[in-house]
Amino acid sequence: MAEGWARHLKGDIIEAYSAGVWPVGVHPRAIKVMAEAGVDISGQTSKHVDEFIGTDFDFVVTLCDNARQQCPVFPGKAKLVHRAFEDPIAVIGGEEQIMHAFRKSRDEMRAFIETLPEFLKQQKMGDSI
Repeated sequence: MAEGWARHLKGDIIEAYSAGVWPVGVHPRAIKVMAEAGVDISGQTSKHVDEFIGTDFDFVVTLCDNARQQCPVFPGKAKLVHRAFEDPIAVIGGEEQIMHAFRKSRDEMRAFIETLPEFLKQQKMGDSI
């Protein structure tokens, strides 16, 4: 969802890539809730973070605590920034509760992406946020 928002909202100034430490595909519920918000992520693919080893990133942003702990070190100038979101896949309950969790994550990720690249520039300068 974060890659979809980055491409949709900031595609003219941010080149976004998304990967996971255990990629299992783009979840159908993520596709559904993003479509509700007018963003089509059905063409996105699930990639492993190892595919990007050797890529010269300015920033590597982890979005869950597990990814933060498992993320490999990217050589070069890449600055690691962590912003945790609750993983809606971990929510147990009925369809309504699960979809609520996906929508909540979608909306929180949008709010975060809207702060970019300013948030990242502040992180680069060492400001505490």
